[in-house]
Amino acid sequence: MAHRQRLQPASLEDPGRYSRGWRCGSTVYLAGAIGTEHDGTLTPDIKVQTTHAFYQLAAVLKEAGGSLSDIVKTTVFITDMRYREGYNEVRAQLFPSNPPASTLVQVVALAIPGAMIEIEAIAELESE
Repeated sequence: MAHRQRLQPASLEDPGRYSRGWRCGSTVYLAGAIGTEHDGTLTPDIKVQTTHAFYQLAAVLKEAGGSLSDIVKTTVFITDMRYREGYNEVRAQLFPSNPPASTLVQVVALAIPGAMIEIEAIAELESE
């Protein structure tokens, strides 16, 4: 069985009822990240929320010994398809070449009122 490590960076609030991520061997599974500010508030701007969501994923990956460039798959949930362009602009900046495989779906709402986007991911790190 591959080594398993729960990932909960000190820089992010511990959600308690779920894990921010798990490293299982060289694969990292990242829970959905909503683009909240450090104080838990949301800026009503899709680019800001997208950036913060990716920064949260990056913090979890850093604890596992990786970075955003290790992401191989994202699943993105947005509350309005009009937010797609803003999301894509930020994504293109963060992944200028070899972007991860991605699924984008529109949902009615997310767990935090005012959230426009949630991003979950899978990353593959160098072998242990």
